[in-house]
Amino acid sequence: MRRDAGGTLAALVTTTATARAFVAGATGYTGRAVVEVLRAQGIETIAHIRPDSARVTEHAARFEGQGARVDRTPWEAEAIAQTLERERPTIVFALLGTTRSRARSEGMAAQQAYARVDFGLTKWLIDGAAKLSPLPRFVYLSAAGVRADATNAYVAARARCEAALRESEVPWTIARPSFITGSDREESRPLERIGAAVGDGVLAFAGLLGGGKLRERYRSTDATTLARGLVRVALDPAFERRVAQSEDLRPTQSG
Repeated sequence: MRRDAGGTLAALVTTTATARAFVAGATGYTGRAVVEVLRAQGIETIAHIRPDSARVTEHAARFEGQGARVDRTPWEAEAIAQTLERERPTIVFALLGTTRSRARSEGMAAQQAYARVDFGLTKWLIDGAAKLSPLPRFVYLSAAGVRADATNAYVAARARCEAALRESEVPWTIARPSFITGSDREESRPLERIGAAVGDGVLAFAGLLGGGKLRERYRSTDATTLARGLVRVALDPAFERRVAQSEDLRPTQSG
């Protein structure tokens, strides 16, 4: 929703032709796929890269080769808000996250890293988006099984992001996929891949026993499939202020 000149809330309709997407977390596994899908659909795309990234030149060349514009705004609340004000995206994709191994390499406990990156950076994006007029659709990549009473630091950070979105006026879509993995994933996450493989096997068996909905909710997905689903729900007015579960992010019967 957005506020019109009279101060009332009115729907913001974004189409492929009018969309301008800002992708935060563009260099991650899902983020790279989202940029690729956006550009394949002819959507104007701004891909954010941390200016201190060790692969900034490589990532910039990749995105620019796809026709995206690259943004290197430092992760500072005011700087991010100013960038959003300048770019005025109609869609903001928040695909941010860290890992325990990265936290260790930076000398932080996992709980501290999740609070600073997964929640903190996303909150800056929410606050920046909330200052825009019209308000952009805010697509947040959460995770399956997120609960407000979670004690796991990773899940708790995502629950805080979801709560911050629900409390804002920003027209949000929360995506809750299960395991995101695939042979094309550059990061080595053996435990995640094993967990996805075992889980998919169990869910396949459950599907044979009539647990089709359970299988679709929790089986793993690759980045490209997820990216197509994220872009689709971002453009769908029916998913405004709605949680998109794994089954909502998979291909529709029409493709």
